[in-house]
Amino acid sequence: MREIEVFIDTEEIAEFFYQELMKRGYIPAESELEDLADITFDYLLEKCIIDEETDE
Repeated sequence: MREIEVFIDTEEIAEFFYQELMKRGYIPAESELEDLADITFDYLLEKCIIDEETDE
């Protein structure tokens, strides 16, 4: 299996959730979207789908 480089942007995730929730009739607050994006990022880390890299 080859390794690919993927960049996960939590702001992009938040925007995606906003659009999808709006389609379903929900109007989420900005803080709720940030929480959803963070939870999604943590889920991807926990499932080993992504690895978190820190800039030093």
